[in-house]
Amino acid sequence: MTMPTPRCPNQMQVHSIRQETADVWTLELITQDVYPYLPGQYALVSIRSSHTTLRAYTISSSPGLSRFITLTVRHQPNGEGSTWLTHEIKPGNTLWLSDAQGEFTCANKADSHYLMLAGGCGITPIMSMSRWLLAKRPHSDLIVFYNVRTPPDVVFAEEWQRLTERYPTRLTLYLMAENGATEGCLSGRISSQLLNEKVADISQRTVMTCGPAAYMAEVEKIGLAMGVPAERFHKEQFHTAAECVSADEPRINLMIHSLNKTGSAPVGTSLLFAMEQNSVPVIAACRSGVCGSCKTKIVKGYYTTTSQMTLTNDEIAQGYVLACSCRLDGDVELA
Repeated sequence: MTMPTPRCPNQMQVHSIRQETADVWTLELITQDVYPYLPGQYALVSIRSSHTTLRAYTISSSPGLSRFITLTVRHQPNGEGSTWLTHEIKPGNTLWLSDAQGEFTCANKADSHYLMLAGGCGITPIMSMSRWLLAKRPHSDLIVFYNVRTPPDVVFAEEWQRLTERYPTRLTLYLMAENGATEGCLSGRISSQLLNEKVADISQRTVMTCGPAAYMAEVEKIGLAMGVPAERFHKEQFHTAAECVSADEPRINLMIHSLNKTGSAPVGTSLLFAMEQNSVPVIAACRSGVCGSCKTKIVKGYYTTTSQMTLTNDEIAQGYVLACSCRLDGDVELA
């Protein structure tokens, strides 16, 4: 029996687990108490009831609409949290969640016209908000672009089909595959030419995006260049909140072998933030996972990455990461 932790006091029982794609699962959770949350928000999950090992996952269900509280998780090789949730947790087990967190939500906006853009598992808050807007805001109009590597990687494929059939005049969905695009699926990546062709009124829409850091940076660059006001452009970044935590928040240990030095940082922060806070020399230019200047070798530890641009397969195999796009989930050791 797992136990509550200071950061994760909300008890949830796993009702069922549904596989979405080859490496993505949705956990359907039952709560005995009211669990308030807004569409698009996320929660911290206590991994194996640890007081310090926490992971942030979007709540992929929609408040007032979904039968269960759901977490949709992509399994990361050697990822302690995702491995535990997708390969070890079983129906009937107990999870402990934090209160819902995050400002990435449509619930506090009066807008009716949205452009939603997601890459990979960044679709989880987009689905939560899309489902909610279509049901709760009858005058809402949504255009959704969803980028995946291949068509089989589409998460919530059947539900997206049902939503487009139910709301044919209010939901326009563009699935995009980098490789192996099939009928009904665009080929390639997001671009200014594509958005200019498909979203003529982009400057009048509220734009919301979630996905790898490089993907969101590109979307932001395109959107602002096409006239989207900065105050109407929103992107999800878990590390933003984590890097503003107070000193009494759970922390992870940092060991730098080359400097024979140790340090610490709040759980969930980026490696770049942790290095800078502990005066570890690091070069950082773009800070968005594109330029590759903050390449760092991790010898051992618990982390997840959102961008591997500029890294070769050999470098990735050796443990190199882009510090700005590496979230620390537990203790780490640097070369």
